[in-house]
Amino acid sequence: MATKTPDMSETYLSRDKADQWGRGKQRRDAAFGPATEQLLDLAGVQAGSRVLDVAAGTGDSSLMAARRVGPSGHVLAVDISANMLKEADESAREAGLTNLDTRVMNAEKLELETGSFDGVICRIALMLIPDPMKALTEMHRVVKSGEKVAVMVFSAAEKNPYHSLPLNIVRRLGKIPSPAPGKPGMFALGRTGVLEDTYKQAGFRDVAAQAISILWTRASTSEAISVYKDSYAVLRDLMAKLSDADRELAWKEIEQKVGQFGGPNGVEVPGEVLIGVGTK
Repeated sequence: MATKTPDMSETYLSRDKADQWGRGKQRRDAAFGPATEQLLDLAGVQAGSRVLDVAAGTGDSSLMAARRVGPSGHVLAVDISANMLKEADESAREAGLTNLDTRVMNAEKLELETGSFDGVICRIALMLIPDPMKALTEMHRVVKSGEKVAVMVFSAAEKNPYHSLPLNIVRRLGKIPSPAPGKPGMFALGRTGVLEDTYKQAGFRDVAAQAISILWTRASTSEAISVYKDSYAVLRDLMAKLSDADRELAWKEIEQKVGQFGGPNGVEVPGEVLIGVGTK
């Protein structure tokens, strides 16, 4: 989703994956909405701001930023997937937003002028970029002196069972190793201190990170399984590596484990994100 690589980000390049991602917008808004408002606050996004959204995908956070900056501001959403950005363009048109543009761009090599943005954001993508420090260094370059770059990533795997539980089951059955330390992955920047260290290596000052709880809600276990099958691209790709028999076992075990989060309000699975911020 964020930049060209033979593994994680390539998962999001196709039209099919963009369509899947687009269908999950309302679910992501429900889970990430309040945390995204904090992301925008920390990046200093306000009326009149010129904002860059890196690895913007289908533009969920870009649209939120565009509404906040208003007609006197501007948002540029960049991503390596042209198909994802088509979804963002469509959403902006439907919302009547004329202050949002998109450009296909590699997060590790932003083809933008130095010091040309009032704030930079990146939501749930930096951990999938092959060299997150390089991407942050580019974000540091393009933001104005004294302004901020804020990113959101998943914290540790054990604090995010909605994602880690099915991945762990499939990897165990298929004997598929987890990403090695330093490699792109859902939880690559989630351990204590890793995100802050990456910021500091990229040249930022006044670096901080805070953990924020999120909640994934589904009406039922069967709905949760349907969402996994339709929209969880990383899981789908791992499932494709299993035999038919193991794939059937995996779905049965995932259904059983997810069902343990069921209650009177449906399925509610807790999660946690980290929001990092640094000043140029």
